[in-house]
Amino acid sequence: MRRTRIPGTERRSARLRARLATTIVLALTAPAFLPGAAEADLERPTATEQWTTRTLAPGVTVRTGVLRHPGTRHAWTVTVQAPARTRWTTNDPDAPLTWAEVATRGWAEDTARELTEAGLRPRVESVRWPRYADTPHGVMGYRVRIGRFATQAEARTAASAVTAAGFHPAVSWTGYDIQEPADRQNVQVAVIDPKTFDGTVEATHDGNVAQRETTSAVARKLNSLVGVNGGFFVLSPGDGVPGTMSGIGAYEGELESMAVGSRSALLLEDGGHRIRVADLTSTLTARAGKAIYDIQGVNRVPGTVRDCGRPGSTPSELPWQDVTCRLADDLVRFTDAFQADLPTGPGTQVVLDASGRVVSVGARGGRVPAGGYVLQGIGRAADWLTAHVEPYGRVKVGETVRTTAGRRVVLDADDSLVSAAPTLVRDGRIDIDAAAEGVVDPAYTSFGYAWANVRQPRTLAGIDRRGRLILATVDGRLKGGSEGFTLYEAAAFMKSLGAVQAMNLDGGGSTAMAVNGTLVNQPSDAAGERAVGDTVQVLPADR
Repeated sequence: MRRTRIPGTERRSARLRARLATTIVLALTAPAFLPGAAEADLERPTATEQWTTRTLAPGVTVRTGVLRHPGTRHAWTVTVQAPARTRWTTNDPDAPLTWAEVATRGWAEDTARELTEAGLRPRVESVRWPRYADTPHGVMGYRVRIGRFATQAEARTAASAVTAAGFHPAVSWTGYDIQEPADRQNVQVAVIDPKTFDGTVEATHDGNVAQRETTSAVARKLNSLVGVNGGFFVLSPGDGVPGTMSGIGAYEGELESMAVGSRSALLLEDGGHRIRVADLTSTLTARAGKAIYDIQGVNRVPGTVRDCGRPGSTPSELPWQDVTCRLADDLVRFTDAFQADLPTGPGTQVVLDASGRVVSVGARGGRVPAGGYVLQGIGRAADWLTAHVEPYGRVKVGETVRTTAGRRVVLDADDSLVSAAPTLVRDGRIDIDAAAEGVVDPAYTSFGYAWANVRQPRTLAGIDRRGRLILATVDGRLKGGSEGFTLYEAAAFMKSLGAVQAMNLDGGGSTAMAVNGTLVNQPSDAAGERAVGDTVQVLPADR
């Protein structure tokens, strides 16, 4: 029988193993609360709720709530990790590791047998697929755990014995499992009625797409009533320019980043007086005379596509969350909202003025001129620029944003949008297209498991039947005792608020809500509120 071991480990003595007296015997069982049952309960919530409500302006209210499941008893436990295949590498601290919590039944049974032989007392639990619209149903896989402990320190002691036995353990809180109801979830909900509110709701990157700022700092600067973090963005220089968006984004009617595949977006039209959630794609072209070339990116490093989803990108042309793909042939447009040094390296750069007249053709680098823009090409795109663009000539850039239904989205100066993934509620029904939007992968169940199927901090946006915008956050990772939402729980929560359309925005350590410029939730990062890319801000008319 093949064993899964960590190189260099040694078995420990029976005396150390005896410390695990609180673990339970090996049992191949389904957990007491299967995901299917838990999800059914979410549609008919049994949690107790405590709410306080504030009215910030006519048409703008904020509700603070605590959701509880009385009698719930969670514990610390040790989860034995299975080695996981992965197609990608990542620098994102919120991304899943190459070790998986859930694997095959054969792996789980073999692992449990070896742990028992080592003097430990494991249990095997089945884990079911959440009810996503585009993934399998039934059992996803099996996990191996040891013990239920009152403190994290006790669980860590048990984990050291698992490591000594040659396995890869992780200390887990059972309150993050969908199989058990959450003990506590701290939520903030802002409701904005565009029929009553005389201000605006805008997505913003605060004038510079190549920077990161905290949601509350932007809110204070703009005198915002309510602000929440927006879409996914680049965190690490290895994945692009930190702060730039990894999905479509538009501010004051200007497209400042392109879509990566077809993913959810929150459109705030007419200053937020018309709101909708839709899956969007984007197409840009550069025309020099009769020659045309597709632009694959806006305000990002040529050849580097965070979250993939562009034609020709490898290893995937589909959207994949927290994965950086590569493009050998790439044409990227930089606007004057990119207020940082331009990327350097092989390729060709064209600098243009506001009218599209070519100012210079040469090496990559420098800055975008005020009012102008820059095209950078690598591979065949660089060859195209060299062959067809000359100083004092003209290059015309065309752009098209469409919904998946093919309808064109025309952006005016008072329109903005943020994007993330996935869709949660569609036409009043829970409808989570998790695989299509690249946040899980049915072929690699370890991919996105913790991101989607485990309780995490979340930021959510939706629209109810009255056309009101709903912005919500839930704290997680035990900040203030709050355990967060799974994606399915997030969808059920938005539906319970009356949302007929809803989507997931960036979450994890990015989740933040500011009210009157003051942070009102508890972000999960140890360092406090995270600096993010774009945000959504509710702005008074008299700011």
